Amino acid sequence: MSQEFRQPVYAPPKGATDLLLVRHGESEPAREGISFAQVDGHGDPHLHPQGHKQAERVGERLKNNAITNIYVTKLTRTQQTAAPLAKHLGLTPQQNPDLHEVHLGDWDGGLYRIKAAAGDPVYRRAMEAQDWGLIPNAERRDVFFERVKRGLLEIAAAHIDEQVAVFVHGGVIGAALAVAARSEPFAFLGAANGSISRLVIQGDRMTIRGFNDISHLEGL
Repeated sequence: MSQEFRQPVYAPPKGATDLLLVRHGESEPAREGISFAQVDGHGDPHLHPQGHKQAERVGERLKNNAITNIYVTKLTRTQQTAAPLAKHLGLTPQQNPDLHEVHLGDWDGGLYRIKAAAGDPVYRRAMEAQDWGLIPNAERRDVFFERVKRGLLEIAAAHIDEQVAVFVHGGVIGAALAVAARSEPFAFLGAANGSISRLVIQGDRMTIRGFNDISHLEGL
């Protein structure tokens, strides 16, 4: 009988780190004239009740994975989203200072959502240029992308041959995957709340293995 060669099942290569990038659950709505509480100039809304449901689904989805560490940002919505999984796994989340959301300058604290919904001309120009830096006092895209890359490479270097869950923000996921794919800057912007994307990092090489998986959120 001749030898059979079946199609292989993917596994991260030796020396790589398998990062599951989870976007936080839906956060509190923005309201005109009322700013979110802030942390270091970043709007810090808590999760909406729907966001807590999404967080529970994420925990159920990942609780049987061989996850060794959990990372969050300094913002409450990522910490609340990570909490169910951390409880399942008995892990204490760590913070990485480079992975908080893009700073939106004068529009942080909720105003960005309001301006976007209204189709503000500055918002439209920022989207066309694919650079938040056009918003008054906002973080420039290249600066943001560089710190996101730095944060991811730092986590990867600390957890070689491990799988790590990283609870972050939509802008961070968009930046991470755009860097990995060398795509247009905003090509991956818009990951859903509670979604899971997957990035495998070996040295300074980043490989995308998944984007915006929301199968665990069905029915919400």
